[in-house]
Amino acid sequence: MKISNRIQNIATLLFPLVILNFSASSLAAERSQEFDLVIANGRVIDPETELDGVRHVGVKDGVITAVSTTPLLDSLSDGGQLIDASNLVVSPGFIDMHAHGQSQTSNYFQAHDGVTTALELESGYVGLKEWLETKKNSSPINFGASVSQRIGRGLALLDSTVGAQTESELRQLHYSNGDIAEGRFNLLGDADYAALTENQYPAMRQHLLTGLDEGGIGIGLMPGYTPNVTGGEILDVFQFAAEQEQIIFAHVRDGGIGALAMQEVIANTASTGAALHIVHVNSMARGDIDMVLQLISGARSRSLDISTEVYPYTAASSYIQSSLFDEGWQDRFGMGYREIQWVATGERLNKETFDRYRVEGGQVIIYMMQQDWIDRAVAEPYVMIASDGMPYSPGAHPRSAGTFSRLLGRYVRERGVLDLTTALRKITLMPAQRLEPYAPAMAKKGRIQVGYDADITVFDADRIIDTATFEDDLSYSDGIQFVIVAGTTVIEEGETVADVFPGQAITGREFQAR
Repeated sequence: MKISNRIQNIATLLFPLVILNFSASSLAAERSQEFDLVIANGRVIDPETELDGVRHVGVKDGVITAVSTTPLLDSLSDGGQLIDASNLVVSPGFIDMHAHGQSQTSNYFQAHDGVTTALELESGYVGLKEWLETKKNSSPINFGASVSQRIGRGLALLDSTVGAQTESELRQLHYSNGDIAEGRFNLLGDADYAALTENQYPAMRQHLLTGLDEGGIGIGLMPGYTPNVTGGEILDVFQFAAEQEQIIFAHVRDGGIGALAMQEVIANTASTGAALHIVHVNSMARGDIDMVLQLISGARSRSLDISTEVYPYTAASSYIQSSLFDEGWQDRFGMGYREIQWVATGERLNKETFDRYRVEGGQVIIYMMQQDWIDRAVAEPYVMIASDGMPYSPGAHPRSAGTFSRLLGRYVRERGVLDLTTALRKITLMPAQRLEPYAPAMAKKGRIQVGYDADITVFDADRIIDTATFEDDLSYSDGIQFVIVAGTTVIEEGETVADVFPGQAITGREFQAR
């Protein structure tokens, strides 16, 4: 039997002070089982059932098979693991719907932030089938991605010979390295600035269909990075999504007035019936946050299938060579050079360095938001939390390592913007439920209930906090004690468990149906 170092007194596991409602039949059923893992004496919070109490959780073959008011130690198998979760919270594993970092290094930072599932749904990939294969047996947490409309449109714009070569190179990027965002800018080149003609829509649609068949979870749509995309093309993507009963993850246009960009995608949802998830509403709306939240809330109240997310930081991050920094960016963002930080050195920019790095290309951090805007979005009941975490690099945006611990430490414990159960709902149950129709595996995640996947995060609510900052390299969050993926512990006593890769592919409905 493997026992956590936290266990000081076995008697406390065998004879808890509080034994709540249980029947003789349920007790007998629990004791007839044998568990690979028992999490004892933790404060179990399950947002769906609103359970919040001391329980003992039993896991067998990667599935939760008992949530008990009585101890389960007697049923632990030989060689099984016992975790004493006294004074700790036992929560569903955190689900990040918007994680650009997909390398093993990025995954470890995510795991230390309590994340058990990290999905790349905004940008998406091409060559999903092969990418999913390369991640098998090498990821500590669950993984998956959408289909990239930006790549699909780019390939549709190229002639057959150039297009085939570009697609091959993009696929190779995805197979060899999960952190490939910068390579896309170089390969797609002028395609991001071109407009599709209507006779090119079918080619774009075929790329999207292929991606869905290869395992894509919905469609990643990024008109914010394709500035000359027409309204007709975006509407066609919505029509396609509605026909396929798929969801769109949209980075809306960036024209300087967030509400107008939101109105475009909301109108397309109303017109076509497609499902829509708007990514990082905070950096899209900025000073228009109240108007944008009102727009989305009103659309939802009229049964439009729309959701959104926020990350709990006041700075954004992207690539300086992207269209975001085309001429006029100062007016669009309401900021200047000093509000841009070059990740590689940590320096704030001026016109000379901006122009030089714009040619060179690389990551920047963009100080463009106010704290009260973030607070209002975080507190909105229907808004989820997602990191928009950048690929790992020294000095990368701290959201890549600390989003969820920051939410629970600073927004819940320190500032009281949310209560703990509401915050956990926004990072576990809500994303799982949002994705269930499009990724069937998600129907078994986001809960601490019998029959659900044993993706579990155990943390100290009095200590959990993000440690990564804008000034220094990324660092692991504090207070995340255990992270369990598919019944296997990947973080133990706050330390990485070496050479353990239980992460599973989360694939879209079309792949599941094959």
